[in-house]
Amino acid sequence: MSLDNVRAIVFDVFGTVVDWRTSVAAEAREVAAGLGVEDLNGEAFANAWRAGYQPAMSAVREGQRPFTPLDTLHRERLDEIASEFGLDGLDDAARDDFTKAWHRLDPWSDSVAGLNRLKQRYIIGTLSNGGVMLLANMAKRAGLPWDCILSSDLFKAYKPQPETYLGALELLGDGEPGSVMLLAAHNGDLAHARSHGMATAFVARPTEYGPDQVEDQKAEEDWDLIGDTFEDIAEQLGL
Repeated sequence: MSLDNVRAIVFDVFGTVVDWRTSVAAEAREVAAGLGVEDLNGEAFANAWRAGYQPAMSAVREGQRPFTPLDTLHRERLDEIASEFGLDGLDDAARDDFTKAWHRLDPWSDSVAGLNRLKQRYIIGTLSNGGVMLLANMAKRAGLPWDCILSSDLFKAYKPQPETYLGALELLGDGEPGSVMLLAAHNGDLAHARSHGMATAFVARPTEYGPDQVEDQKAEEDWDLIGDTFEDIAEQLGL
């Protein structure tokens, strides 16, 4: 696909822009220490929390429940696993605050600089299953220079439902195929984006799930752009 018509680049966020696993693990250890739990495995806790992500969204996608914001799904999963990790002493207010750990994720080292380079030419924004306030809070804290936030809240749908990709094309590219590019670290996300007429860019995040990560170690298709970092993608685009 020619990239001459690309006017906007939207980004998967969890795992592509921010390092959710390390960030949640660190906050989990702090929360556990406050309860006197000194031996919590933060990385195992983060993985367990994230393991509820796709099943919870699948229930929404399949019509088993109405659209439910990601903060609610995250809180429900926290309640499911808290006792397993010795965190059942957290009261409701503490659980609500801990759920917002997902608003406080740290970016990968190349994210901010790369986004600022890409922003020189393109409209840049999110295309994420996160909620609007989650993504706005994350951006404010981490210095992510979005021009706009496209969120599951806006489309009342979760990727890979077509409404998300088609919505981005309609809002940022007047519906024209190839006018919006998705940049993601997940081959499956890019495959859905391409099927709906979006340009694609892949950046590998081989430690998103830790040292034993198996999926998404490399590009699995001939995406329009493939790079090691956001800055590499910017370089390929002549920025």
